[in-house]
Amino acid sequence: MALGTLWARLGRWRIFGASLVGAAVIFISGIVFWGGFNTAMEATNQMDFCVSCHEMKDNVYAEYKKTIHFQNRTGVRATCPDCHVPKDWVHKIMRKIQASNEVYHWILGSVNTPEKFDAKRLELAKHEWARFKANDSLECRNCH
Repeated sequence: MALGTLWARLGRWRIFGASLVGAAVIFISGIVFWGGFNTAMEATNQMDFCVSCHEMKDNVYAEYKKTIHFQNRTGVRATCPDCHVPKDWVHKIMRKIQASNEVYHWILGSVNTPEKFDAKRLELAKHEWARFKANDSLECRNCH
């Protein structure tokens, strides 16, 4: 059987209205999309990503390095995602969407100086405190 004939026969088979070839393309595209999405989720869940902007590195990260969460007798270090990103997938996605607002303000330049950051700091902290209260400090209790 010629390759063209085989290709034509495969093109006639239908899965949910799509040809077999079309369904295979959709399936493979879905795997590639999910792999890229998951890779991006994990990349943004790293301490290096969190402190990649100078606002975090020069302000919050400098303070964090002086706390028990950074250095303690056990050597166990709590990083940004341990406290600020839920473990379960649904709440993690919701938190990432909320964090996109923080990225938006970073792009706008509303927190790009220590003075601007300090002016917004209480508001940002109140958002985190409300989130911790709403989930009964689940991220804290994961370790404590």
